[in-house]
Amino acid sequence: MLNKKLNFAAIDIGSNAVRFLIKSVAEGEPPSAMTKTVLIRIPLRLGEDSFRRGVITTFKEKQLMRTVKAFRLLMKVYGVTAYRACATSAMRDASNGERIARKIHNKTGIRLEIIDGQQEARIVYDSHVADLLDREGTYLYVDVGGGSTEISLIADGKLVDSHSFDIGTVRQLTGTVRPDDWQALDRELKVWAGRYGNLQIIGSGGNINKLYRMARASHDNRLEIGRLRALYDELKDKTVEQRMEQYSLNGDRADVIVPAAEIFLRIASVTGDRPIIVPTIGIIDGIVHSLYVRHLEQEAQDL
Repeated sequence: MLNKKLNFAAIDIGSNAVRFLIKSVAEGEPPSAMTKTVLIRIPLRLGEDSFRRGVITTFKEKQLMRTVKAFRLLMKVYGVTAYRACATSAMRDASNGERIARKIHNKTGIRLEIIDGQQEARIVYDSHVADLLDREGTYLYVDVGGGSTEISLIADGKLVDSHSFDIGTVRQLTGTVRPDDWQALDRELKVWAGRYGNLQIIGSGGNINKLYRMARASHDNRLEIGRLRALYDELKDKTVEQRMEQYSLNGDRADVIVPAAEIFLRIASVTGDRPIIVPTIGIIDGIVHSLYVRHLEQEAQDL
C-alpha cells in the first residue's frame, strides 16, 4: 500500500515579488524526496512603496490581499497539511506593515509573519543547502532579495554566523541603499575572509539563477566570476526594454538583474573572486523543508 501523499506550502512576501510554493512527499519519506507541485511568482514589488515612502500604498495592499486569498484557495484545493507565510524587508520597513498583516489574517485566516533578517537567514539555512556541500569546506550562503541581502557562514556543515544587510535590488533601484550599509557588508566579509581564508559563495535567489543560465555556465552549478562580470558589462549598458527583448526577460526581472549582479560581484571581490555555486534553492524551499521536518518530529513523538 502506498504511503499517503502530503502537501506543504510556503508563501514568501518579498520586496520584489510574492512567491507561493507547494511541495509534495509520500508520508515517511525523507525531506530530500520532496518534489515541487506548484510554484507561482507575482511581481507586486512592495519595496517600491516601502523604501521610498515608508508605507505600503492602498493599491498594493489590495493587490497583496487578493494574492493571499488566491493562495489560500489553492491550499484548500491541494489539501495542504501545513503552511507558513513570511514577509521580509518591504513589510518590515513599512510603518503599516503590521497593520496589513493583521488585516490579511482577519480577512483570509492566513497568519503572516513579518520576520527579521536573522530569521530570514535561518530559514534559508533550513533549506539544508549544507547537505549538498563538502562538509570540510567553508561557505557563504548569499541570498540577494529586493530589500536585503542575507549572508550565512557555513563551516564544516554547520551554521556559524549570519547577518542581514539592507542592500537589495529594489533598494538600489530606488536609491535607498545607504553608504553605511555597503561599508558594514565589506567589514563583515573581510572579517570572515581573514578568519576562514578560502570562502566559497553559494548564490540564492531568482536573479542569480537567471544570471547562471544567461551566462551559459557549465552544468556543474558553478558560475565563474569572469563570465558573470562579462554578462554584467553587457547588461548595464542596455535599457530595460533592450534587456527584455535581447534576453527574453520579464520587465520585473530586467531592471533588478543588474543591481543583483553588482551585489554578487562586490561580495565575490572581497572573498577572492571564486566561482559562485548556484544550487537553485532559497528561502521558500527552507520554509517547506522545515514544515515537513516538524511534521516528522511530531509523528515520531506521537508513536
